[in-house]
Amino acid sequence: MSKPLDIPIWKTAPVLRLLLPLTAGIILQWYLQVPILFSFTGIICFSAAFIVFSFLPIAEKFKLHFLQGILLQLILIAFGMLVTWNKDVRHPDKWYGNHYKEGDLIVVTIKEPLVEKTKSYKAEVCIEQVIKNDTAFACEGKLLLYFSKDSLSPGLEYGDRILISKKLIAIKNSGNPGAFNYERYAAFQQTFHNVFLKPSDWIKLDGKNVNQFQQFLYATREKILASLQKNIGSSKDELGIAEALLIGYTNDLDKDLVQAYSNTGVVHIIAISGMHLGLIYGMLIWLFARVPGIKRSKAAQAVLILSCLWLFSLLTGGSASVIRSAVMFSFITVGRMFFKESSIYSSLAASAFVMLCYNPYYLWDVGFQLSYLAVVGIVVFQQPIYNLIYVKNPYLDFVWKATALTTAAQLLTFPVCIYYFHQFPLLFLITNLIAVPLSTVILYAEIFLVIFSFIPAIGIYAGKAAAWLLWLMNKFILGINELPFAVWDKIPATVFTTWLLYGTVIFTAAWLMKKKSKLLQGALACLAGFILLHGIINWQVKSQQKIIVYNVPQHQAIDFVDGSNYRFVGDSILLVDGILQNFHLKPGPTALQLNNRVDTVTAVFQQDRFYQFGNKKIIVIDKPLVFETTAARIDVDMIVISKNPKLYIHQLANVFNCKQFVFDASNSLWKIENWKQDCDKLNLRYHSIPEQGAFVTDL
Repeated sequence: MSKPLDIPIWKTAPVLRLLLPLTAGIILQWYLQVPILFSFTGIICFSAAFIVFSFLPIAEKFKLHFLQGILLQLILIAFGMLVTWNKDVRHPDKWYGNHYKEGDLIVVTIKEPLVEKTKSYKAEVCIEQVIKNDTAFACEGKLLLYFSKDSLSPGLEYGDRILISKKLIAIKNSGNPGAFNYERYAAFQQTFHNVFLKPSDWIKLDGKNVNQFQQFLYATREKILASLQKNIGSSKDELGIAEALLIGYTNDLDKDLVQAYSNTGVVHIIAISGMHLGLIYGMLIWLFARVPGIKRSKAAQAVLILSCLWLFSLLTGGSASVIRSAVMFSFITVGRMFFKESSIYSSLAASAFVMLCYNPYYLWDVGFQLSYLAVVGIVVFQQPIYNLIYVKNPYLDFVWKATALTTAAQLLTFPVCIYYFHQFPLLFLITNLIAVPLSTVILYAEIFLVIFSFIPAIGIYAGKAAAWLLWLMNKFILGINELPFAVWDKIPATVFTTWLLYGTVIFTAAWLMKKKSKLLQGALACLAGFILLHGIINWQVKSQQKIIVYNVPQHQAIDFVDGSNYRFVGDSILLVDGILQNFHLKPGPTALQLNNRVDTVTAVFQQDRFYQFGNKKIIVIDKPLVFETTAARIDVDMIVISKNPKLYIHQLANVFNCKQFVFDASNSLWKIENWKQDCDKLNLRYHSIPEQGAFVTDL
């Protein structure tokens, strides 16, 4: 029996060879910011060379066939650079940042219903005009607005136009070690400024600027939410999960409950993803195959399925993972209509190509990355894993299939999850085997509820059934989360260790499937590099000594780091409030591999407000001081000013010879501004944490 041909993936999926250079062009443009003339000229020149190549004699074409492939790759690289440049809203002259100056007025349109936060209402708006000295300039761009909680803000709706007189604030990172790069994330959303508005900072204008289709989507979403709120019940946990599971509405989710879903490896259930669209796709195929008048027409089925899929995708907010699934299922549906079968790799690559042409910044979207990695993992590894064990019993076989699928999805996603979230759910198999089927039943129950909620009896009983299933799922997840070994937390990871981990996983899996020694050698080489790099990092950790003044709004937070130990000085609420801790403080110790928070660090000596750490002398001032004249000024390396103490910089300068002043985020901005002016007059070094981010210094 002849051995089957081992056809490389790049031959079975030719679109993949187009996707890779496009991706390379996107990355080059983002990091190098190449002028458009360069990429545009590249496309013209490489395309001209490609055309000239087609007129060469056949013999010359054969000799130089590789050149044609290189030219095509270069065209796509230049094209990737071009679409990335074009997507950046800052380049057109009409971008508001090219016209706006402090003191100008801005006319904006609210582009979404207001979202209630703890202390404000949030909304995304589009800029219409920048007004300078009574002259209006038509402009474009997006802003994030935060309205104070007053009687006027809740009355604002989608499409309302308002006039803003407040200074715009550039979006910046907190600067805390290991913190989420919010500035880059916002830039990928083409948002670069925000502003907090009090009632005196804005005026509502006459007229509305409304997109009818967008208004239809918001109105439909509100009706769905109203139906769920009426029938699911008053329990916030069940209602929050119901809203997130059905249409991706997350405003009512309890953050501790979300953390529990994340810790147990099933957060994808409440983050609308390809799984949800796949379930709805399967339901639509089953439904339209049985509807009289439609079941005989594949074209009608395709149109209805695509319409429903894209309507659902837009209702959920159109996240990258959902759009990926919608594009993917669109290819599959069109293929079924024309009776054509194609490689799943080609379909995946084609959907990614289309999405990146539409929005190249999807490339950095975590949902986009995890979505494709999960699907590729399932396609590549599910069947080989399933074939490892033969299960005769049909019920146990079903469980084993689900286990193989979950494991396959995790194989290519866990390195990225560790890199972004620094944790790994150890019990993901158990939770997915229970929660995924249960959430599937809940999803179908919610769809049934929303469709037939106009019938009171059906709405009541369907709502009770869905609420009970949601309670059961939450109870199960919370119970698993309470187990001490449910999650492996605070896992350090860098870009290089992540790539080495991927190399280890991919080479090992390929070796198990192909049994080639070179693949095993590649796996061992990546594993050795992974271990070596972590060894170097651990050696660096043991010798590190740092002082970190965190950027936590309205709070004092300082860490004295000595090796893997650290001492915290600051507001005690930060140690008990899980939300504040996870968002502001937890990333730092994880990134720096700080394992032990201790009450005392050997290298740190404290006396009242004075700290001696190694050869550094630090004073933390968080209350008013009485200054006395001294014969000679006291040398200190750093003074941290916290919690709005009543003092003047010149008073401190008369007593202390200080090398560095630090104004932390617990101070009022107007006080910091006054202190900065005093420092400038006295030629003193200072660091404003609200403006410049966290202060980190090595000893």
